[in-house]
Amino acid sequence: MKTKIHPKWYPEARVHCACGNTFVTGSTIPEIAVEICAACHPLFTGQQKLIDTAGRVDKFNQRSAAARKKQEEAAARQKQREAKKAAAAL
Repeated sequence: MKTKIHPKWYPEARVHCACGNTFVTGSTIPEIAVEICAACHPLFTGQQKLIDTAGRVDKFNQRSAAARKKQEEAAARQKQREAKKAAAAL
């Protein structure tokens, strides 16, 4: 291996989770902050947890509501066209 090109290794780097859990691991960074760890991840805890990063769930709900509104408007326009055609046919 080449010398003086590898980052410094911290064999006892502390990891701090948003849930309050801390543990020690090896890393090139002495302190690590994470949002989810094995103590709070739904896969390990068996509890469903909504994780909304940067408002993605809200954005999805807004897009879904807008799409639903457009579908309703299109259905109303289609109904008006059909009513006009029926009136013209009489």
